[in-house]
Amino acid sequence: MLRPSVIGVIVKPNQPEATRTVCRLVEWLAARNVRLIGCPELDRASIEAETGCAVETMERERLASVADLIVVLGGDGTMISTARLVGEREIPVLGVNYGSLGYLADFHTEEMIPALEAILRGDYRLDRRVMLEAELVRGERALTKDRVLNDVVISKAALARIIEIEARLDGQFVNSFRADGLIVSTPTGSTAYNLSAGGPIVYPSMGAVIITPICPHTLSNRPIVVPDEAVIELRLKTREEVALTLDGQIGFPLEVEDVVLVRKSRTTFNLIQPTNRNYFDVLRDKLRWGR
Repeated sequence: MLRPSVIGVIVKPNQPEATRTVCRLVEWLAARNVRLIGCPELDRASIEAETGCAVETMERERLASVADLIVVLGGDGTMISTARLVGEREIPVLGVNYGSLGYLADFHTEEMIPALEAILRGDYRLDRRVMLEAELVRGERALTKDRVLNDVVISKAALARIIEIEARLDGQFVNSFRADGLIVSTPTGSTAYNLSAGGPIVYPSMGAVIITPICPHTLSNRPIVVPDEAVIELRLKTREEVALTLDGQIGFPLEVEDVVLVRKSRTTFNLIQPTNRNYFDVLRDKLRWGR
């Protein structure tokens, strides 16, 4: 059961309202002897002047190594970057969104304190989201390896011609996709780029990965849902300007015969979920079903 003694706060850059929210959080946690550590983007001077409480900050990587719980003040993009930041510690994360609710940042600002009260009582729901690990291999050398919460995307540059990507699943040949690109998505990412490219919505707890071609040359090339225990091998077969993008936030240029290996990560991204809403409430709101 989660009994946090140290809570980290990550704030979306250039979000003035976050300072007021953090002020409330600082005072509330100080009254309960819970230590708060903020990210470097925190406006310490304003918060300390408002609350009279000293605020500790440290680099995000160090913060993730000492916090028992992370509160994210921002949108889904900040949540996605936090998912990579927490690494293998699997720290629970509570996402507080400004404006409309997100797919990942599930709480309104006015719900933050009640949610933290429930967490301190041990009354909370944890949603363990599958993450993927992507490795870029050139020849015999691994160039980079990182985790993603949403998707791994291989796509052509704006002026490049159609590209060819050879796909294998656990060593078995699947297809040579001729398209503008290919998306490998988690169930969490199924409502992101995958959905825009015509892929299916997959319930977050499903043990599945979606492979979706982007504007395929052959219309019979449709999205495929495969087990998340499989190793997916993608090999670029054309000499075009092509990029590998991880969660839409990190990019690498690709060369012909580069291989991208995608497998299930050993660790999950653990979301604190509101008890008064479920996944379908979010879908109806975001996708405007029935309107």
